[in-house]
Amino acid sequence: MILKEYPFKMDKVENNIITFIDQFKEQNNLKVKVFVLEKDMMRIMFIRDKLTLEKTWMVAPNLEDIPYQGRDRLDISPFSLPEYNYYQQKNFFVIETDLLKAKINLNGFKVNWYASWDNKWIKIAADRKTQSYNLNQHFGKGIYHYLEKDENDIYYGLGEKAGEIEKNDKRYRMTTIDAMGYDAEKSDPLYKYIPFYITRNTKSEISYGIFYDNLSEAVFDFAKEKDNYHGHYRYYFAEAGDLDYYMILGPEMKDVTRKFSWLSGENIFEPKWSLGYSGSTMSYTDSPNAQEELMNFIADCDRHDIPCDSFQLSSGYTSIDDKRYVFNWNYSKIPDPEKMAETFNKNGIRLCANIKPCLLIDHPKYEEAKEKGLFIKNTDDKPEVSQFWDNLGSYLDFTNQDTVDWWKDNVKNQLLDFGIDSTWNDNNEYEIWSDNAYADGFGSKINMQLIRPLQSLLMMKSSFEAQREHAPNKRPYLISRSGCPGMERYVQTWSGDNYTSWKTLKYNIKMGLGLTMSGVYNFGHDVGGFAGPAPEPELLVRWVQNGIFYPRFTIHSWNEDQTVNTPWMYPESVDSIRKAIKFREKIKPYLYNLLYKSHVEHTPIVKPTFYEFDDQKTYQQDLEFMLGEYMLVANVLEKGAKKRELYLPQNTAWYDYNTNKIYQGGEQIAVDVSLDTIPLFIKEGSIIPIQDQEISFAKKKNEKRGFLIYPFLDSGQEEYTLFEDDGESYDYLDGEYKKIKLEMDCDPEVIELKISCSGNYELPYSKIRLHFPTAESRDVLINNKTIDLDDDYSAVISLK
Repeated sequence: MILKEYPFKMDKVENNIITFIDQFKEQNNLKVKVFVLEKDMMRIMFIRDKLTLEKTWMVAPNLEDIPYQGRDRLDISPFSLPEYNYYQQKNFFVIETDLLKAKINLNGFKVNWYASWDNKWIKIAADRKTQSYNLNQHFGKGIYHYLEKDENDIYYGLGEKAGEIEKNDKRYRMTTIDAMGYDAEKSDPLYKYIPFYITRNTKSEISYGIFYDNLSEAVFDFAKEKDNYHGHYRYYFAEAGDLDYYMILGPEMKDVTRKFSWLSGENIFEPKWSLGYSGSTMSYTDSPNAQEELMNFIADCDRHDIPCDSFQLSSGYTSIDDKRYVFNWNYSKIPDPEKMAETFNKNGIRLCANIKPCLLIDHPKYEEAKEKGLFIKNTDDKPEVSQFWDNLGSYLDFTNQDTVDWWKDNVKNQLLDFGIDSTWNDNNEYEIWSDNAYADGFGSKINMQLIRPLQSLLMMKSSFEAQREHAPNKRPYLISRSGCPGMERYVQTWSGDNYTSWKTLKYNIKMGLGLTMSGVYNFGHDVGGFAGPAPEPELLVRWVQNGIFYPRFTIHSWNEDQTVNTPWMYPESVDSIRKAIKFREKIKPYLYNLLYKSHVEHTPIVKPTFYEFDDQKTYQQDLEFMLGEYMLVANVLEKGAKKRELYLPQNTAWYDYNTNKIYQGGEQIAVDVSLDTIPLFIKEGSIIPIQDQEISFAKKKNEKRGFLIYPFLDSGQEEYTLFEDDGESYDYLDGEYKKIKLEMDCDPEVIELKISCSGNYELPYSKIRLHFPTAESRDVLINNKTIDLDDDYSAVISLK
């Protein structure tokens, strides 16, 4: 016997929203709304009396931004709203588009989901047959959603999570916490709140995603819990709020990720310099002679010829004694911030200043902020006081317009006016655990337990707007440690304060793939490890060789032995590290194009190999990854390794970048490695733009463009378009860009390339060099003209 289920009936249809009500109204005006948003996307929303929150901040379909107050949760105007059919079959109500079908059991509103595949409907997901929800509070307080666990289901996602990329038989807390020195294999929770996961069925090969639009603390259980009375199941639990979820059909995993990225908003298109090496350490700004230490960093970059585009200014610059006070310059440590910033800028290094959203109770501006009502408050209408580092403080409330204005004024007056280029939004996990803390909610008070991640999101937005207002035509660059879906509209991020170990190096790769699969593309890791001991020389080299392939490439540290992670930390390793960083500079045009594509097409920058290849063996790869469509990165991750073993995906040939040796896909191979070796494999048919002249610290703007051409061994076609602009302004929106299109057509006798340009931007170069990996016996035609390759297998082509 099954506990009583509440029967529902269809109440009304309004365009693409179908509303159902409790047939006997035993559940206090409980309603369920089904939204048909896209052919491959539907949404289910449960409402008891009224919505807990009438706005959403995470859902911004292909939108650049949304208001501070959020979007109306019932507004579906940004969606395409396709045609659909609906009908009732006895106790079932069916809603279907061309691609996705929901078959709803009206007794308890249990939903079976189907995908259209080969002209038939394939079941892909189903609510649990027994008590799918917590409609009658049998499970106590909170929101529950139980689904069946198919034996062929594999689960991925949830953003920044420790451990393996497959989440089966695990349970995860979804909240935000300052997890310094975390175990990258086991620690949970971490810094980010991303209530989204992907299910892939190994039998049907169909993938889909589920996104819960709820910001309260949650749990995701992927069949770790077992209960004989309910069969195999998985569940989502949220402490408060509404059950409001999106079903996103792939059918491939990469489709699910792209569609979720589209759903949460446009990815920020940051300036090109954000892709350069960024220096950082807590040590310099903690030093009593911080400005001198910072000047020495510039000199060391020059001395060791390490190209550097930015420096992340840790919070020690704000200290009074041993505590940090945001927007407070310590003039004893840094006597002349403006001169310091000017020196950095003259050397082509932008400063990114650390800022925090909590004011300690003895902060010089605390009373001012308290008087203006800028803090999150308790039930007595007084500032809520929470633990912040080793003291007490109050968090600023970014759902208060006065706070937003105050914050923006301070960012501009205390940082940007001094010559600081960008903001590093840090320690913004909002660790407020009281049930009696409230945010202003722009005039409608909200319990903080409903919106903790929202505060970090609005903090980013405020910082973004401050930078935009300060320099209206400069594309802002920002960093944030914490966040939720929507953060990609404003910031670049990283995996927080990791611990120095070989294990962290490995598991941060897996963590990064989890971020990518969850729609967070613009990220990196603290190279060398932030907390713990200093990295040994070999570990530092291998970490740098890994870090150069992520959008954020920062060497950072707060080592327990007071050492500082820098490229020149170990004299015996500096040559290997310089070589890796200069390779990063070489492929920066490729990275920049991937950043642009993520902005306009919602495609990942770094991704699992199985996103690109129809090959079952790639699902076992989680220590190798693709950079874009062409590069397979297989870093050396074992101490003292002399060989690197890996699997090359099938149905294509691969070039070893280091030796130009050609391998057939579908093989397990082992390559010899030295300390300098970065195992990198290029798919046949690749066209990769490069910086074609070595960049040094002194000469960073010597733009020369080349293309690495890796022809198909036999026959094949490929097309690649490179986007070029000034790298920092919004002028590209007014047509100030150039697109260089290369079309390659190979057969056994001829390699033909057609090159064309479009757009108004005046390039800093007039010629390009095409580099082939080896001598070619085939004829090479460029724009219908046969050419001879130089001795280094290259050719220079004029752009017309």
